[in-house]
Amino acid sequence: MASQTLWLLPERALWWPDGRTLFVADVHLGKAAAFRAHGLPVPRGTTAEDLHRLSALLRRTRAQRLVVLGDWLHARSGHTSVLQQTLRAWRAQHPALLCVLVGGNHDRHAGALPDDLGWAVVEEPWPLGPWVCRHAPPPAVANDGADAHRPVALYGHVHPVCALRGPGRERLRLPCYVVSDRAVGLPAFGSFTGGHAVPPGPQHRRAALVPDRVVWVDGTPGAPWPWTSSAGPAA
Repeated sequence: MASQTLWLLPERALWWPDGRTLFVADVHLGKAAAFRAHGLPVPRGTTAEDLHRLSALLRRTRAQRLVVLGDWLHARSGHTSVLQQTLRAWRAQHPALLCVLVGGNHDRHAGALPDDLGWAVVEEPWPLGPWVCRHAPPPAVANDGADAHRPVALYGHVHPVCALRGPGRERLRLPCYVVSDRAVGLPAFGSFTGGHAVPPGPQHRRAALVPDRVVWVDGTPGAPWPWTSSAGPAA
């Protein structure tokens, strides 16, 4: 297959132009409702906000396919009739969109999506073009010379963030991508999610998200990464 381009977008999504495909991970719809079901007073409106952001990205990219790398839903207690009505209304806005969910650990606990929503639910690892779509990070592989021929893994689950320190003891946590030779870890798309601090390391590079930009924190990845561009036109 010819060399491909994969955009790391500041909106917490990957864009594959040749496949007209948008990738997101860890949306965790219904999480706030699940918290409220357990008596915790958390704000309303996060599900509508996240779906609005996702719709804006789909319109901007003119994507024909959406792949969610696990944890589209959060929990069974948040999988309410109100959430299902919201999802049906959102799906009606994108009737021609191919929607694929790579099942994550939260999806399994939340229960199956209704058939009328028209989602294809697959198990990891799910191959798609030059990529293999996962929820959990890929297992480590031996450096045996065959690694360059393995498909690039796209995954979620970790909710990666960069913990940065300033000269005045300031501390800043930013969602980030984690890019290694044959894998890309996505930040959580959902606005009501936590984050796991990923330290610098010799095997990966972190790309932090700031308003309207993606900034490489550890330097850009080198070969064999002809795939990735950090941010740019996504239409």
